[in-house]
Amino acid sequence: MARLTEPQRGGPRLDAPKGMRSSVLPWRNRPSRDRFGRFTEFIARAMGTPWFLFGLSVFVLLWLAWNTYGPVSWRFDDAAIGFTALTLILSLQASYAAPLILLAQNRQDDRDRVQFEQDRQRAERNLADTEYLAREVVALRLLVKDVASKDFIKQELRGLLEELEKRDGDGPDERGTATRPA
Repeated sequence: MARLTEPQRGGPRLDAPKGMRSSVLPWRNRPSRDRFGRFTEFIARAMGTPWFLFGLSVFVLLWLAWNTYGPVSWRFDDAAIGFTALTLILSLQASYAAPLILLAQNRQDDRDRVQFEQDRQRAERNLADTEYLAREVVALRLLVKDVASKDFIKQELRGLLEELEKRDGDGPDERGTATRPA
């Protein structure tokens, strides 16, 4: 009889949330849907480097040198018929390279399209936020116009003090307090 705490072999694990269950080797038993796409991008990136051109040039030069200057019995591509095998290999390489590069470009176009859509949505959100903030700034400016400023309050207090002095008839003494006749 199996214990309840031990998971059955191959059965669902109960100690992990439903979307988070994975095996120790997650790439096993689940082929990657994007593996070929990543491979095409790798080929496109590799063929677009100076090292690839250098390597291909060295390969062609070695091929030509071997089949031109090597021992006749060891030559496998005849110069008299225009290096047919080399031409076939280079044509085969080009015929596979072109579609792989186009597939990689299509994947990049898809990524660019998604990025463009995300940028457009982000720009719309930024515009909405900017318009909201502009409205808030305008509302604050209108409120600030109605609020009394420091200079306005000082001026009003001086005016009230002058009115009080005129009504009482006496000005302030040396201490700054008003003197009243007894």
